[in-house]
Amino acid sequence: MTVAERLVLKRQRHLKWRVLDPLETALMLMCGLLLFGFCTTVILDIITREIGRPWLWLQEVTSTFFIYAIFTGAAVATRRNDHLYLTAIADTLGGTARTVVEIATRLIVLGVALCFIYFGYLNFLRGFSSFRMPSMTPIASLYAAIPICGVLVALFTIEQLVNGLRKGFDHAEPPEPPPHVAAIEGIAPAPGGRR
Repeated sequence: MTVAERLVLKRQRHLKWRVLDPLETALMLMCGLLLFGFCTTVILDIITREIGRPWLWLQEVTSTFFIYAIFTGAAVATRRNDHLYLTAIADTLGGTARTVVEIATRLIVLGVALCFIYFGYLNFLRGFSSFRMPSMTPIASLYAAIPICGVLVALFTIEQLVNGLRKGFDHAEPPEPPPHVAAIEGIAPAPGGRR
C-alpha cells in the first residue's frame, strides 16, 4: 500500500471523485509538514531565548506555519467529513429526511466557504498595507490562507453534494480490516499452535 493510498480516507468513498484523491494526499502531506515546521520553530524559539540569543523572526515563521496548518487542515477535513459537518444528526436518519439534512448541512458549509473566499480575498488585498515585524512582509501573506481554504472547502462540498444527489448520501461502509497486531512471545500462540 502506497503512502497516497494510506492518506486518502476510504470512508464515504461514494461521495468522492477519484480525480481529487491526489489533492487530498497533497493536503495531508502539507498538514504534516506544516505541523512539523510549527513544532520545530517553537522549539527553536524556546532554545534561542533560553541561551540569550533570540531569533525574533522565528515568531513570524511560527505564526505562518500555524495559520496555514489550520486552514489547510480545515480544507482537507471537509473532504474527509471530519470537520464542519454534523454527522450525528444525519446518521440517525434515513430516506428523504437524511437527504434533506445532508443537503442543508452542506449548503451551510458552502455558504461559509463562499464567505471565506469573498471576505478572505478582501482581507488579503487590505493586508498589503500592513506589515509584519521585523521582516516587513505584508500581512497579506497570512491572509492568503483564508480564500485558498474557502476555494478548497467549496470544491470538496460541491463534490459531496453532486455525488450525494447522484448516488445517495446513505451507503453502508465497507468493514475495515482489523489492524495488524504482532504476536507477543508467550502470550499469543506461535505459528503451528505452540506456546
